[in-house]
Amino acid sequence: MSVLLSDVVSGSAVGLRGRLWRLSASELRAAAVSASAEILRLEAVRVAVVDELSLRPDDQVIASRGVGCWLAANTMLQVRDGKKIAALGAALRPFPAVAARFDVGDCSFEHAVLIVAFCESPPKGMPEEALPRCIDLLLAAASGVEATTTKVRNVIATLERVFESDDIPPAEDTDRNELRIASTLNGRVVVRGDFDALTGEMLLSALSNLTMPTPAPDGTPDSRSAAKRTADGFTELIRRYLDCAKTGTDGGQRPHVNVHINARDLAEHRDCAATSAAPGGGVAVSDLDVGHMPWLGPLSVSQTRLLGCDCFLSTVLLDDHGAPLDAKPGKRLVSAEQRVALIARDKGCAFPGCTCVPAWTDAHHIRHWANGGPTVMNNLVLLCRSHHRLMHRKAGFVGKWMIRIGVDNKPWFIPPPSIDPQQHPRPANTTFKT
Repeated sequence: MSVLLSDVVSGSAVGLRGRLWRLSASELRAAAVSASAEILRLEAVRVAVVDELSLRPDDQVIASRGVGCWLAANTMLQVRDGKKIAALGAALRPFPAVAARFDVGDCSFEHAVLIVAFCESPPKGMPEEALPRCIDLLLAAASGVEATTTKVRNVIATLERVFESDDIPPAEDTDRNELRIASTLNGRVVVRGDFDALTGEMLLSALSNLTMPTPAPDGTPDSRSAAKRTADGFTELIRRYLDCAKTGTDGGQRPHVNVHINARDLAEHRDCAATSAAPGGGVAVSDLDVGHMPWLGPLSVSQTRLLGCDCFLSTVLLDDHGAPLDAKPGKRLVSAEQRVALIARDKGCAFPGCTCVPAWTDAHHIRHWANGGPTVMNNLVLLCRSHHRLMHRKAGFVGKWMIRIGVDNKPWFIPPPSIDPQQHPRPANTTFKT
């Protein structure tokens, strides 16, 4: 008996794992999306039912000290979760536009909570007639599969800055800043702090290039947790400050990784390992189309191209025997001014759905400079390290996503047919970034 897609979503999960092997990958994806939509629908139903019950409580609800507690007592929910459901139902009543979007499953529970919280306590400088337009902006950020909590929070933060009042917003109130440092009984130190947004931005910027995962020389991924990397980065930040305030830079020149490669090999990513043979029929090492690092040796051309997108380029002229004849002054391929302009345009990683901040991005050449691509705005796009690596190196990914600069002078991403058979261009993910 075959497993029907509708049965997977509407049926029980009992014994389902043993039958899922009969579904294709596309059917599994469809089932996952359908199940998620069904969860959103049932969530909206529960909120509506609980809210109606709170308006007409019976003896059981009254005895449970509220509909939220009653719901927790009769389900596997915790009391705090039951109260959140009841609170959202009550909060949605004065805002029918938000309730309507939540009821059709186009806004998640968490995003609806954020939006109604803003509506209930808008910025003091915001006039009442501006609320409907603000709700539209918030719902746009919270709707669709590309909606994220970060986007919704960014829109809220932007609206709070637009409607400034005489009161200093909490995020900018430096009088609230505090840092507590205390030693423990076992000789360790506990640090707790609360800072304004600007101080937090400076701290995160100072730590960003010190807290990135660092693979081992053999390629083993960094096993440290995010908290451990942050602690190590903070220790290094203090050490650099004490060593004459050598704090490094963020978003500027990368730490020096020297890679040597022939211009021909960089421009021609050949299918075979070598195009010419050494005397005697063997392959000469100098003919292999790879890069070379002084410390760790060979490096693939694909990785060299990735590093070459946003690098400090030094040109050395070699003779037929590989001996240097001349060297030209090094130059930064993507200038500091161009990077500032890219940040203003892309606001971080431009790949659709990615929310990576500018400090963690590289400037990617849409057409690599080794193949004649110029280092100009219409040939550059910001990509996070993960998406940059995918565009250059990931098997089955390289060459499938295409990037074009549209008539609006912004990057557009064209997905492969396996994702979108019509290959409709997708805009860069910059709409709700601040």
